[in-house]
Amino acid sequence: MATKKTTTPPPADHGKSAGSPATKPQLKLRMRVSVGEQIAIGPGKIALLEALAEQGSITAAAKALDMSYRRAWMLIDELNRSLAEPAVASATGGQRGGGSELTEAGRRLIELYRGVEAQALKACAADIRKLMKLLAKT
Repeated sequence: MATKKTTTPPPADHGKSAGSPATKPQLKLRMRVSVGEQIAIGPGKIALLEALAEQGSITAAAKALDMSYRRAWMLIDELNRSLAEPAVASATGGQRGGGSELTEAGRRLIELYRGVEAQALKACAADIRKLMKLLAKT
């Protein structure tokens, strides 16, 4: 007669891996403004605008974010179409091959987005601390 072998599943590690150093929990707000099914404003588009401001071109911004130029261009185009005024102005051709830069509306969008994030974190600080205390100790 064959004996049925039973195994006990390993205990849940709640995100802790054996041999890996403990990681401190981080709260990340991921605010999005949607129009229908489209994300008009979100963290990826804001990060792209910030990278464009720092890097000076869509190509360099895309590389800094490990994103293809095509993806970056499509996100900027989608964002510009969603706004009353474009966040990015692009020039084509010319001796230097064109270029892109943030408009005043783009700079204001970053400022407002990051301001809302900061205000939300501040307003919710007590509840965020309580939420973080619910996490398993590492």
